[in-house]
Amino acid sequence: MTMVSDDTLQILETLKKVAAKTLEKKQRLGQYAVIWRDGKATAVGEDAPQESDTEIGRASCRERV
Repeated sequence: MTMVSDDTLQILETLKKVAAKTLEKKQRLGQYAVIWRDGKATAVGEDAPQESDTEIGRASCRERV
């Protein structure tokens, strides 16, 4: 088992709080957010792009590489 320092735990808790606060703010503003769900990036929220839009964006990114 890996031992984690108190500083590391405090940093992790701070990051979790900031992420939750940011997601809450985006929701109040009516903005979508991109989160990691089931092993892939997923846009969530009322104005989130449709999955087909996201797939098109990924394809064009791959073509540029």
